[in-house]
Amino acid sequence: MMNFYERVYDYLKTVPRGKVVTYGQIACAIGRPRAARQVGNALHCNPEPVTIPCHRVVNREGRLAPAFAFGGVEVQARLLEDEGVIVTDGYVDLQKYIWRE
Repeated sequence: MMNFYERVYDYLKTVPRGKVVTYGQIACAIGRPRAARQVGNALHCNPEPVTIPCHRVVNREGRLAPAFAFGGVEVQARLLEDEGVIVTDGYVDLQKYIWRE
């Protein structure tokens, strides 16, 4: 049986380039709807940042992570922009870029 972090990482690997998901969306998808903060903790400990695209996770308002563990908000913005996601003042337009399974 997979632990919580492994379920977060497996789900995140399914998010396509050019799309984003929220912490709460991941929590719901893995069966732990009240665990959005724990999702953030899992992402902060991401063992494979190249393979597990934690840069595709934003908050429920589309805001980038101010404490993005792998270089800060500027790096997260650049990684998203490299995938075609437009970042404006630290926010992503969820209407346009949210991923729904």
